[in-house]
Amino acid sequence: MNSIIAVVLPIFALILVGYLCRKANCLGPTAASEINRLVVWLCLPALLFKTTATATWGEIWQPGFVLAFSGGAFSVFFATLIWRLVKKHSLAEASIDGLSASYANTGYIGIPLCLLVLGPPGLQPALISSLIVVCGLFSVSVICIEIGLQQEKHIGRAMATVLRALAKNPLVVSPIAGGLWAATGLGLAVPVLHFLDMLASATTPCALISLGLFLAQKQDGRVTGAWPLVLIKLIVQPLITAYLAFRVFHLPPLWAHAALLLSALPTGTGPFMLAEYYGREAGVISRTILLSTLGSLVSISLILRFFSP
Repeated sequence: MNSIIAVVLPIFALILVGYLCRKANCLGPTAASEINRLVVWLCLPALLFKTTATATWGEIWQPGFVLAFSGGAFSVFFATLIWRLVKKHSLAEASIDGLSASYANTGYIGIPLCLLVLGPPGLQPALISSLIVVCGLFSVSVICIEIGLQQEKHIGRAMATVLRALAKNPLVVSPIAGGLWAATGLGLAVPVLHFLDMLASATTPCALISLGLFLAQKQDGRVTGAWPLVLIKLIVQPLITAYLAFRVFHLPPLWAHAALLLSALPTGTGPFMLAEYYGREAGVISRTILLSTLGSLVSISLILRFFSP
């Protein structure tokens, strides 16, 4: 429990910093949106580009783990999306809710937690899960949102509009560009790596401060309904992933334990960043992040009792 608190406590501290800065008027009413734009246009694209540009096939070729972890994440995403659509939410809103229920905080919490619990071998599954969440799940949700925002009735024109929007979206372009660069085998120069590292390292603190700023403001629109998303994230997704990892793919203990642990992580800031970027209501998403992070102190502690690394 102490190890988990040591990893999670800085998250609440950064959110609190943003909250207090807004309440004290140190940062103005537009600060949340502007800082979020910094993350979306500079910090997160740098992280996505560097992650894909420096990844090697040997590092990510773990088919059983990839199928178990992505199976849990994508099944929850699409199930939540369909549930929200049935409840008469728009495709854009349903996509963001689906992402809130499936987007594990693999970067800020997952990597240090796996190192603490599983030791150095735990770094590889944590990095693979980060690629799946940030490059795969995130991209699929962006595509769904873009499709939902188009008003074109003609299918051909609608698809052309979506493709143009995706081609201008930094969160889609950056991992593709990184993958293409990796395919050249050229590598990245040291100054370029340092530049990308400096931007990428600002992603999480800026996103969490932006979340705190947002929470300090009076919120209009829907602010209830976070608990179902929290329960799906902390209970349903780990159960699906555990079944796939232990029963279907029979992963080695390290990889099975890592898949379960990473799937049980709380919701990251990705859904909040998308909601802000696309001008959607972010009240439910912000509460989902807070409540799932707090709830994960209990859920992850229970999961750790089931295995001894």
